[in-house]
Formats: sequence, C-alpha cells, structure tokens
Amino acid sequence: MNEEKITPKAWISIRVKPDEYTTIYKLYKQTTCTKLSQYVRKVLLQKPVVILYKDEASREILSALNQLSRELSAIGNNFNQTVHKLHTLDHIPEIKIWAELTESTRQNLVKKIEEIRVSMNQIRLQCALK
Repeated sequence: MNEEKITPKAWISIRVKPDEYTTIYKLYKQTTCTKLSQYVRKVLLQKPVVILYKDEASREILSALNQLSRELSAIGNNFNQTVHKLHTLDHIPEIKIWAELTESTRQNLVKKIEEIRVSMNQIRLQCALK
C-alpha cells in the first residue's frame, strides 16, 4: 500500500475566531497527525483521524521519566567532565593514581546509566501504548 506522495497545490483559506482556533488546535494535538493542515484535511474529507489517549497517570509517569532522564544525563556529563579534568592533571602523581581509580567507577556509572535509560525507554513505550 505505497501511496504516492503528492504535494497539495490548491489553497483553501478560512478564518476562524480565536476560541475556535484554540479548540481546533487542541483537537489536533490529541491526534497522531504531525501537522495541523494534515488534521484539517482529514476532518474535511471525512477520513479517519487516530486519537491518542493517555490517562493522567501515564502523563505523570512520562513527565517524571523525562525529568529523571535529564538528571541522569547531567550526572553522567558532570562525572565525565571531572574525570577528563583529572586526566589532564596526570603530571601530579597523586592525581594520576586517583584518576586511574576513578576510571573504573566512571565506566560502571556509564553502564548503569545506560541500563536505567533502556528500562526507562521500555516504561515509556508501555505508557505510550496505553
């Protein structure tokens, strides 16, 4: 079922009141349509529009997961920057030893962060399917 992509050429312009636009836009955002024009075309041509449904609990979980993901990335980045800085100071014997000891910790941290990220992505997918 390969549909040929034909770029629309004709224009239909309509004016709507601000509250009507807000309503239309809210309805569009609840669908799988990627553009407002795509949504409007489907509605006008009476084609099926897929509505996304997410309960409030799923939204809260996804929001918390996104926040955790950002925090994990920040922690990993900060730790990597610290270890990198230690390696640049390896001309000092004590720091060189400490940097070598920290490298294994860094590798373990990166591995655990990736495992957590994979788990979080699986939870996100499950929430998106609800």
